[in-house]
Amino acid sequence: MEGSKSGRGGRRAGDRKKSVSKSVKAGLQFPVGRIARFLKKGRYAQRVGTGAPIYLAAVLEYLAAEVLELAGNAARDNKKSRIIPRHVLLAVRNDEELGKLLAGVTIASGGVLPNIHSVLLPKRAEKGEKSSSQPKSPSKAK
Repeated sequence: MEGSKSGRGGRRAGDRKKSVSKSVKAGLQFPVGRIARFLKKGRYAQRVGTGAPIYLAAVLEYLAAEVLELAGNAARDNKKSRIIPRHVLLAVRNDEELGKLLAGVTIASGGVLPNIHSVLLPKRAEKGEKSSSQPKSPSKAK
């Protein structure tokens, strides 16, 4: 009985448990450990709490998922199966909140939003249409 378990309560030399990453523990795809390392090496503060990199990884993952979903929709609208920088730009600029967040950001090979200033559009002849439609209506009444 003692051969299978040691009386000290610790693990034996051969029984190593497989390590579980911080990202798996937090249920995230983004690397919590790497973000923690960057926060420490960046010297943003003297000390970094354990929850800070988890929170930051979760926020970054959410933003990435949001941009990718909108860019995927833009790609599908353009009948493409692959997301290109143009689709990312269209997604970001057409979304109000993401557009505000990334207002000062230039996306390489993204182009610009299709937009024609209203002054440049041809003027409608509204008065001409009204005068031409008035003689027609009495003729229909006869």
